[in-house]
Amino acid sequence: MKLLTSIALMLFTVVAYGQDRPLANDENGKLIYYEVQELKSVPKDSLMARAEGFLRSAKTLKVSVSKTDSLIQASGKMIINKTALVLSRPSGEVLYRFNAETRDGKYRFWLTDFEFIPYQRDRYGNFVPATSIGIPLERKPGKLNAAEWASYIKAITKEANILAAKFKDAMANKAITQPPVAKAVPVISTKKW
Repeated sequence: MKLLTSIALMLFTVVAYGQDRPLANDENGKLIYYEVQELKSVPKDSLMARAEGFLRSAKTLKVSVSKTDSLIQASGKMIINKTALVLSRPSGEVLYRFNAETRDGKYRFWLTDFEFIPYQRDRYGNFVPATSIGIPLERKPGKLNAAEWASYIKAITKEANILAAKFKDAMANKAITQPPVAKAVPVISTKKW
């Protein structure tokens, strides 16, 4: 009985705290979120349609034109907020590349090419990008910025896990999600009266 309790406690610990997978390094040394999922008896074109439906409905992803019969590429942006006590302000944005590839019965997706662009206040008090050139997240920070850089990576990991969960839900869903269609605004003619 004691053994079963300890095994259940270990499983609970893995399930409860294993949700935020840290970003791994690929063979080139870049940070990557990579996952392979299997959906038995689902054809490749159906998986591709589900992935396209997700990308059309996602607000933070911009679908690029580089699409083959099994690969979709998109680019996205995450806003990283810095919280002090009760106040929260954006400290920067992270640009990334989203790739999804499908085959019969399975698909894989990965997020890579993370680049951080810090924000600064402009003369009107708005937070705007300080530069247009992103800093790769793989770059090791100096001693002074190490804690802040670690918090950025933790926030990016959390956002990547949320995006991955949404994508997996969309791929498992049989109904293809379509974006809402805007209704036509009625035109009133002033020439006929």
